[in-house]
Amino acid sequence: MKELLRQISEFLRSSFLILLVLASSAFAIYRLLHLQIVEANEEAKQTEVRSVYTQVIPATRGEIVDCTGKPIVSNKIGYNLIIEKAYFPSDNKEGNAVIHRIVQLLRESGYSWNDTMPVTKQKPYQFERNRDRDVKELKENLHLNQYADAENCIDKLIADYEIDDTYSEAERRVIAGIRYEMLLRDFSMSNVFYLSNDIDLKTVTRIKELRLTMNGVNIVEEAIRTIENGTIIPHEIGYVGPIYSQEEYEELLTNGHDDYVLSDSVGKSGLEMACEPVLRGDNGVKQITVTNGEVSSVEVTEEAVGGQTIQLTVNSDLQTKMQNILEEHCQFLRDTERECKDARCGAIVLLDTTDNAVLGMATLPTYDLSELLDDYKSVAEQEDSPLVNRATDGLYRPGSTFKPITATAGLDTGTISGRTEFNCTQEWRYIDMKFHCTGNHKLINVRDALTVSCNIFFYELGTRLGLDKLLDYERMYGLGAPLGLESGDSGGYLACPETFKMLGIDWYVGELVQASIGQSEIQVTPLQMATVASTIANDGNRYRPHLIDSYWDNAHQNKIADKEPELVQTVAQNNTELVYSNIEAGMIGAAQTAMPLKYDLNDLGIDVAIKTGTPQSPRGTDSFVIGYAPAENPEVAFCAMVEGGKYAKYMVKAILKAYGEEYPDSQIGRAFRIAARRAD
Repeated sequence: MKELLRQISEFLRSSFLILLVLASSAFAIYRLLHLQIVEANEEAKQTEVRSVYTQVIPATRGEIVDCTGKPIVSNKIGYNLIIEKAYFPSDNKEGNAVIHRIVQLLRESGYSWNDTMPVTKQKPYQFERNRDRDVKELKENLHLNQYADAENCIDKLIADYEIDDTYSEAERRVIAGIRYEMLLRDFSMSNVFYLSNDIDLKTVTRIKELRLTMNGVNIVEEAIRTIENGTIIPHEIGYVGPIYSQEEYEELLTNGHDDYVLSDSVGKSGLEMACEPVLRGDNGVKQITVTNGEVSSVEVTEEAVGGQTIQLTVNSDLQTKMQNILEEHCQFLRDTERECKDARCGAIVLLDTTDNAVLGMATLPTYDLSELLDDYKSVAEQEDSPLVNRATDGLYRPGSTFKPITATAGLDTGTISGRTEFNCTQEWRYIDMKFHCTGNHKLINVRDALTVSCNIFFYELGTRLGLDKLLDYERMYGLGAPLGLESGDSGGYLACPETFKMLGIDWYVGELVQASIGQSEIQVTPLQMATVASTIANDGNRYRPHLIDSYWDNAHQNKIADKEPELVQTVAQNNTELVYSNIEAGMIGAAQTAMPLKYDLNDLGIDVAIKTGTPQSPRGTDSFVIGYAPAENPEVAFCAMVEGGKYAKYMVKAILKAYGEEYPDSQIGRAFRIAARRAD
């Protein structure tokens, strides 16, 4: 029994010792493993490189719509091809292979790519014409001296980016061009590079299938600017385009736009440029985290807010009709008048007299904005310079349409009254010079002088006023300086010694005589003369003409603000009633003169007030008409003109009829309906 107990005791002691050794070993192993894991994690933390970058999310640009809400310029959801720095190979040769591969795919699909480098595409390489500023920037960006030629620039890019001779000469030029574009656009973690825009779905699918072989290449779904109706006031609408240079980019930043990036598209002309801050909206922000060279997270930290939609004062259908009226009149002149065989250019401006809102603005020749963006050069080189908007920037002598201004100055200063008469014997002398009138009007007052357009009455009045007073009233009517249209307009210049000095010609005292009837070296725009007519219709109150009616949210659902009327000048401040009662009577008389039945203004049931002019020009004579209707309670004012043409007044009835059709509840609309029923 004792032996058994001893054996049991020995066994228990041995087992305890074994368990103690095993527990100690396990604890030691645990401690060793714990230390290794913790130290490894600590070491990993110490060697981890983490960087955070921000990237812009482009805001959807606001639309431009007409007064009825019809879109002129809008957006569509499309696909753009980009290259992202975070995924693009850092090795130059690998990057060149990616560029070469994606260019091949684009070429096969019929797409171009962004390459604005001012160097020809084929050897012998030359700098492109008329791009001196871009050439200078190219040399500066490549750190070349001013004497470097185009070949030097290409060679520098080939060397810097290791574009080896496994590629053909043409392929090396393509890769060099894209590499420079990436440099120009500040290609970086924060700035993606837009290689090609508005890719179709078939090409998008091919690119996505091959993305694994093209690191950094990606497709983004974005709003793309779309021209819905490129024939509606294309000069005023304008267009958008990329930021072309560092200089342009810095100018945007200087003007307070601190959130632009070099890959942005911005307004380049017209309302797209003038309303850039309103249309562009607020870009969003994407945060990209890169850990040890790999993108570890992407987070949108700020959502993009779309730009405001701009609603215009222009009626698209009325605009189209006005354009047709102008074209048809020019065709009529070419077909019927031998001396008007080259009458192909002109303009019509129609204003709402309430506040000088532009209802329509035709110019000839014109263009389709879509065609301009597709092939700028072919449009720009067409005959008669279609890129010139003759309504806002065409400069002409106004001829006798100027006479109401001289009449205003005479009546308001008290130089004449409504009863004052001057004697017209068809010939008039001033100092040692002889001037003529088209008629022999005998004793004539200001009303009748406006009706029959007597030159001698206004020669006499102009000399009695003197140049300074005449110039004062011209300026009050808005001549000699831009009127301030949102898309821009020319100011022209007035007949005075300062203008003659600018033109390098001598001023003679007799120039005052010619200036009094809208001749001499005075240059005005049709928009200015339509504004003159509207100012007369408003008894001397001149409003700033405007194209914008109101501002809306991006979806065009909620109005944000109206464009308020802006009274710029009150012209006649001394004898307002005397001034405009006499001028209006004279202009009504001019509208009542006989015209062929098709163009006659006497059967409308309303009075129309007009003044015509046939100013001398390099083309012989131009033809002008200004006016407003109804004379008693004006709704619209207008100016129509034809370069080297005749009978601009023949367009008045068609302009008013077109307005009445689009605004049937207006006085003019009702008058035309009644006239039509009478004719039936």
